[in-house]
Amino acid sequence: MASGDIAHHLVNWTVGEGFWTFDLDTILIGWVMAAILVITSMVVGARLQRGAPAGMQAWLEGTVEFIDKLVTDSFPVRDPLIAPVALTVFVWILLMNSMDVIPAYLPGVVASWFGLEHFRITPTVNLNTTFAVALAVFALTIFTSLRVKGFAYFKTYLTHPFGKYLAPVNIIMTAIEEITKPLSLGLRLFGNMFAGELVFLLLALLPWWGTLVMGEVWSLFESLIIMLQAFIFTVLTVVYLGMANMQDH
Repeated sequence: MASGDIAHHLVNWTVGEGFWTFDLDTILIGWVMAAILVITSMVVGARLQRGAPAGMQAWLEGTVEFIDKLVTDSFPVRDPLIAPVALTVFVWILLMNSMDVIPAYLPGVVASWFGLEHFRITPTVNLNTTFAVALAVFALTIFTSLRVKGFAYFKTYLTHPFGKYLAPVNIIMTAIEEITKPLSLGLRLFGNMFAGELVFLLLALLPWWGTLVMGEVWSLFESLIIMLQAFIFTVLTVVYLGMANMQDH
């Protein structure tokens, strides 16, 4: 693999032009991961075993308990929306991130056998994916704030953080504070996953034995990043939704 091929493997399989460009590989893999999540949950739910669970049921129950404990320990407010959203976000992002352990050049090679010039298999190395999930969380945060606080939510823009006498400044500062939430969520996840993909491509420039050895080492390290980034995204989701549930005093 030559250094000039790196850019080739960082291009998505797309259709359309300009604003109406669709990254078909990102959409396809994202839907496949979502389908795996839904179908697995339905199958495990239909075959629940009493007593000590095993296999996938044990993993799912452990994940549910972990997310529920995270939510209950973070905020005293019990909102039936937060835990299901956090669980869905965590597992879906974890599944999409897990595609990054596959060497970044390999999907493109396999895709070329079927006449496709480009194919990127990890949805979260695409900024469109990370921002879409971040904006969905942000929209739920706004919805929760309006549901809990009503139109008093907009009062925050007038009085926070400098008091009612500096309302114009407060509007600007609060708007910036709100906008940075989805920006930080989307950029953090994208940046870390994209860096991992780039490292895999750079390792492919080494001799075959170097690629084999360092690829295994980096795969182990990347596995930790995959779980950590899903966890961080979930924690921030819980924090934002929990804050939206808190009444201002």
